[in-house]
Amino acid sequence: MQVAYLQYNPAYLERTRNLKRVEALLEGVEADLIVLPELFASGYFFKSIADLEAIAEPVPDGPTTQWMFAWSRKTGAVLVGGLPERSGTQLFNSAVVVGPDGLIGRYRKIHLFYEEKLHFSPGDLGFPVFDVADRSGQTYRLGVMICYDWYFPEAARTLALQGADVIAHPANLVRPDCPRAMPIRALENHVFTITANRYGMESNGRETLRFIGRSLICDPAGRVLQEAPAEGDQVGLATIDPREARTRRITPHNDLFADRRPAFYRLS
Repeated sequence: MQVAYLQYNPAYLERTRNLKRVEALLEGVEADLIVLPELFASGYFFKSIADLEAIAEPVPDGPTTQWMFAWSRKTGAVLVGGLPERSGTQLFNSAVVVGPDGLIGRYRKIHLFYEEKLHFSPGDLGFPVFDVADRSGQTYRLGVMICYDWYFPEAARTLALQGADVIAHPANLVRPDCPRAMPIRALENHVFTITANRYGMESNGRETLRFIGRSLICDPAGRVLQEAPAEGDQVGLATIDPREARTRRITPHNDLFADRRPAFYRLS
């Protein structure tokens, strides 16, 4: 199956403009799974809670999820993308998984980074794994984590232990470490990973963040199949076979998960 990330530089609080830009960048892309960045249509570094509240939206009825529905129905691709979710009185940094038939599921970011802690509630849905299908009807298991979650090996491991073949990783990375770490996350869990990052700069009026780009796709052997530059729009594509992630056997006598000794991982 064909998988892809989209790397681009969204405009702050300009959702309609951003969705049109994403649509233009994805035009003609043939892929079964496309991963978009964290908060891909809203911008990231909110100047105030009022700005965030103005652009936060419900799932699945909000404009970003509805745009994703329309694109998925048009192309047959499964889309994963980040958005600011409003649920009652709470705001979550969320990612939705959308297919041609509608919403497949959502993930709410567990590990909040930097000033996200001032605006968002921590995720409350755990690390779910979803059964999805490519355009030929072949099924695979898809896990989702967002940006800073990569710092915690438990996140990817929890998804892998639930049977994820592929981990989608929408991101707005500002630290340089993630492109070095994601091949290890893929290797140690024997999964495919797809990190979709943004690039460019964004200011909240007090501070400016620079996003590092360098979106990447990794295979279960820890090889980088595709990587974007630090700057510039890119749709990165790779052909993968999710079945390669379904055995954790690395020698005739060793299976990565069967060899685990959880009884000895507890803190006394």
